[in-house]
Amino acid sequence: MKAKVDVQPLVGCELADSFASHLGRDLDAAMAGLTLPWDSGVGEGHVNRIKTLKRQMFGRASFALLRRRVLLA
Repeated sequence: MKAKVDVQPLVGCELADSFASHLGRDLDAAMAGLTLPWDSGVGEGHVNRIKTLKRQMFGRASFALLRRRVLLA
């Protein structure tokens, strides 16, 4: 079922107009994010873990050690 959404600009509210404009351009992705059962939580968790390790090791060790910690953690 394809829903038709009419995105009308609001007079005098630039922030809302910008949001509505971008939502209208990527409506398929927004509808999929709201209706499909999948999410990106697991992937985001791994990215967060890797970024935390990278911040902890900044300026302390080589890339080889960072790589080893990412793969073993």
